[in-house]
Parts: sequence; structure tokens; C-alpha cells
Amino acid sequence: MRENGVEYRLGPALLSAADIRTRVRELARAISRDYAGRDLLLICVLKGAAIFWADLCRALRVPCQSDFVAMESYGDSTAPLGQPRFTKAADVSLAGRDVLLVEDIIDTGHTIARLRDLLQIQAPRSVALCALLDKAERREVPTPIEYCGFVIPNVFVVGYGLDYGQQYRHLPHIATLRPRHVA
Repeated sequence: MRENGVEYRLGPALLSAADIRTRVRELARAISRDYAGRDLLLICVLKGAAIFWADLCRALRVPCQSDFVAMESYGDSTAPLGQPRFTKAADVSLAGRDVLLVEDIIDTGHTIARLRDLLQIQAPRSVALCALLDKAERREVPTPIEYCGFVIPNVFVVGYGLDYGQQYRHLPHIATLRPRHVA
């Protein structure tokens, strides 16, 4: 795929499928312990977090409901669009609920901060974040991540739900996407 005179190709795996499976189970154990006896609502941030959300749901040992929201940050580019766009709201009431946002990757923090602000309007009991990946060195907005899968370096990654131009979501592992300048 090409973007601004740069061709992007799949690079080496950053996280194996086995590493991801192990970490998802660990996160599920911690979430199950912390939310035992509470009214847990998982909110999956589409599209990138869908695979992570599905695996996390199956590993949880507490009852929960799920809903979906969509925020667009990148479009089909490797660079953020600017102001994140809210493209799908939750369909259930959040009032008085313990909400756990399930996100694929936290980068600058703008998207998740905007989403938290939008959700707080509905008066949930609590809002916490479970993110598979944290690109901490790119953070521009303080973003607490209560349940973090992996901290990764500042590289563009695809796989396990993350995409570039709607490609590579199907990969069972997380790989880097490497730029190659072309004439």
C-alpha cells in the first residue's frame, strides 16, 4: 500500500499470538477480580478492538453486558486525522453502571479522552480503560490505563484487529508496518 510516496509493507512480529493469548487471560483475571459483584458493562471501541474484546469477554469470569462505540482517528492513514470523530454511540444506558472501555491501542490519548468525556455525560458509576497496547511515548493527553496489555515503542502496528487501510486485521499476532520510500 502507498501513502505520500511511501510504500508500506508488513514487518516483523512485535507480539506473538501466544503472548497475546497469555496477556488477555491475565487481564481477564484482574478484571474479574476487580469487578466481582458489580454491574459491569464492556464498551468495545470499534473496529480495532473487536478481536481483543471478543477474546477478553470469553476469558472473563464475571457476568457482564457489552455494547459498541466507534471513534475514527486515523482513517486510512498512518497519521492521526486530528480531532477524533464519534461515529457510533452506545445503545444502552450507562447511568449508574461500571463501564470498562476496551480499546486496541492508546497513542496520543486524544481519542480516548474525547470518548471518556462523551460517556461521562451519561453519569456512569465508573469508567475505566482496558487497552491492549499503550504507545506511551506518543502521549499528548494524560490517559490512565487501568488494565494495560503491552507497552510498545513508537512504531505503526497491525494485526489482531489493528489495521492499515482496513488490511491486516486478520493476523493472529501484532506486526510492525515498515515504510519503504519509492520514486
